[in-house]
Amino acid sequence: MTDPKRIVDDAIDDAGDDEDSALEELVAGVVMGLIFLVGFGLLALGVSWFWVVFPVGFAGVLPAAIALARIYESRRGDDAAESMTTETEDALETLRRRYATGELSEEEFEAKVERLLETETVADARKTAESRRTTREDEATEYERS
Repeated sequence: MTDPKRIVDDAIDDAGDDEDSALEELVAGVVMGLIFLVGFGLLALGVSWFWVVFPVGFAGVLPAAIALARIYESRRGDDAAESMTTETEDALETLRRRYATGELSEEEFEAKVERLLETETVADARKTAESRRTTREDEATEYERS
């Protein structure tokens, strides 16, 4: 028998996943505005079947537009995740090669791998390295002044 508490918890979890993105909200707003504009425009022009615009718009056009926005976002998200994974794999491969050829000691290799895995992208790793380099230069300049 299924636990009722688990069913309720699953329903709450599923409801939390239904947040709309900014693009979906924008698409929904534009489509609803167009539906109202066309429907009331036809009413103002005296067209007797103006009311058909509302069920067709809200039951057909609006869900289709939101679905297209979700498809667009999912494809864009997949491409971003794929490129991030590729950059990280390339960076790890470069570190492995440098370690294998003896350019890096074991401690340097481990430190660089940890730093790479702490950051989300290679660009973040470069920013972190640049900020550390700037900090070291600032400390060296301050030491020379003393």
